[in-house]
Amino acid sequence: MHEMSICEGIRGVIEDQARAHNVTRVTRVRLEIGRFAGVELDALDFAFEVVMRGSVAEGAALAVIQLPGRALCYDCMKPVEINHRLDPCPDCGGGKLMPQEGDEMRIKDLEVA
Repeated sequence: MHEMSICEGIRGVIEDQARAHNVTRVTRVRLEIGRFAGVELDALDFAFEVVMRGSVAEGAALAVIQLPGRALCYDCMKPVEINHRLDPCPDCGGGKLMPQEGDEMRIKDLEVA
């Protein structure tokens, strides 16, 4: 389950930022995750709770903002939103799409007490 290692990385960032800003408690973590990032959200929730134990983010709420998948259609030369990497263009039906966005994952912000 790679969600566990993702959460370990998140914990490292949270702890670094907490030290840098003299924060003793993080109450909420908001993540932006693209549709194509390959993250199982239920597994991420479980891993987050487990990995954050004993850290400044223990008991923090995890909020996920899902970002859409976007691609450039080489048939109609339009940027389009798609649900799956192999979807055809929703505008022209073409099959020559190059994914442009949707695989990103980042911490948007932290709420602290």
